[in-house]
Amino acid sequence: MSATLSPFPATLDWGRRPYAEAWRAQDDLVARRIAGEIGDTLVFTEHPPVFTIGLRAGADANLIWSAAHLAREGVEVVKTNRGGDITYHGPGQIVGYPIVSLAARKDLHAYLRFLEQVLINTLAAHGLPDATRREGKTGIWLGPRKIAALGVAVRRWVAYHGFALNVSPNLAHFDGIVPCGIAATDGTVTSMAAELGASPDLATVRATLAREFWTLLPQHLSEATHTA
Repeated sequence: MSATLSPFPATLDWGRRPYAEAWRAQDDLVARRIAGEIGDTLVFTEHPPVFTIGLRAGADANLIWSAAHLAREGVEVVKTNRGGDITYHGPGQIVGYPIVSLAARKDLHAYLRFLEQVLINTLAAHGLPDATRREGKTGIWLGPRKIAALGVAVRRWVAYHGFALNVSPNLAHFDGIVPCGIAATDGTVTSMAAELGASPDLATVRATLAREFWTLLPQHLSEATHTA
């Protein structure tokens, strides 16, 4: 069941859904957005523990745990069609799936920078003003510690998939992978709870994400794409 997050337009909360189920529901929204049946939509969800393998990864690239270990931990493995490498989703992590038409600005890199800014602004609003991009690495970082991951796909210039913000997930589950191909020498994974010493309220963080998303999106789409 989806709940609308008022007062934000077209913002849905799917609650906790298995990854494959949420992927199918995303596909339906993408088809409807392409057909013009709905406008741009922001979906929030959480997933049961799952490692998702992006298009940039091989079949088992950067997966450390054995099948037996995965079974003991209750972690699923799913190949997906988003960009990027392998990442983890689980309870305590806010996953955002924006279904957005980029027809007005056909620039996927600029769209990723927009999503990064939404996350940066949200983290600053919750006491983490040092969150930033990191040269040559995807996602949002606090020094060498990664706190949010991004991976998108696009179909007929409608973007989907999106971002995952670590609020209070089980960080030990990240030990089962090399998250997004980041070796231990490159950095580690962290969460808002680990950085702040206490977990912020998930609903409050979702509300901040929605506010930043809908505030920044019109400006993003209206800016001209610059070409060399």
